[in-house]
Amino acid sequence: MKKPLVGIIMGSSSDSRIMHAAAEILDEFGVPHEDQIISAHRTPTRLEEYAKYAEKNGFKAIIAGAGGAAHLPGMIASHTVLPVIGVPILVYNDKQQKKSAFGGLDSLLSISEMPSGSPVVTVGVNKALNAGIYALKILANESSSIRKMLKSHKEKQHKSVLKESQDLKRMGLKKFVKKKFK
Repeated sequence: MKKPLVGIIMGSSSDSRIMHAAAEILDEFGVPHEDQIISAHRTPTRLEEYAKYAEKNGFKAIIAGAGGAAHLPGMIASHTVLPVIGVPILVYNDKQQKKSAFGGLDSLLSISEMPSGSPVVTVGVNKALNAGIYALKILANESSSIRKMLKSHKEKQHKSVLKESQDLKRMGLKKFVKKKFK
C-alpha cells in the first residue's frame, strides 16, 4: 500500500456517511489516504498526536469533517501547518430526519469563522466531495498527472452539462424531469 498523502478525519462514525465522498474521489484519482475517527472533544490528545503524525509522514492535506459545534477542523488546524479542509456536516438519523436544529449552519459557522492566523478552508455543508477535489488541487501543484486528471474531470463535467441541456431541449421539461428523477 502506498504512503497516504491525505488524511480524512471525522468526529464520529455517523460522519462517515458524508465523508466517504472525499475518499471516493481520492480513490478515483489513485491518491492514497488514511481515514480516522478523532473527536476534538473526547480524544483531544489523539487529535494533537495525529496532527504531528500527519506532518511527520508526509501528508499534503487533511480533510476534517464534523457536525454540531464542529471543532475538529479548527483544532487540527491549530496543531499543524498542513492545509486543513473543513467539511461542515448535517447528519441525518436513520429515518432521514435532521439531527441538528440549525440545518448544518452551526457547523458551517464553526468551521468558517476561524480566528485570524488559524485558517481552515471550508466547503459547503455535507460537501465532502468538494473537499476531496480541493485536496486534489493541492496535490496538483506537485503532480502533473493529478493536474491532467483534474482537467479531464472538469471537461467531463462540462460535457455532462451540455448533454443534459440538449436532452432538456429535445424532450421538453416535463419529460426530462420524469426521465431524470423517476
